[in-house]
Amino acid sequence: MKIEILTPEKKLYSGDAYGVQMPGLTGSFEVLEKHAPLISALKAGIVKVVGNKQQDLAKFSIQGGFVEVLNNQVTVLVEGGVAL
Repeated sequence: MKIEILTPEKKLYSGDAYGVQMPGLTGSFEVLEKHAPLISALKAGIVKVVGNKQQDLAKFSIQGGFVEVLNNQVTVLVEGGVAL
């Protein structure tokens, strides 16, 4: 599945992955391949991009934002974020 993590200033991440873990407003959740369409708000926390054997491909600290899942593509729009 294709994952993009974007801030207003730059692209933090773009690539293929097994899944992504995000901090939702009511708790953390994970999106895996072929997930149903979804739009959700995110709170400040950690976003983890996960590879096939549950290894972390990338981690980011975010200030909050939104995620859209559509056609096996995940787009995470965040107010601000830094790689960990």
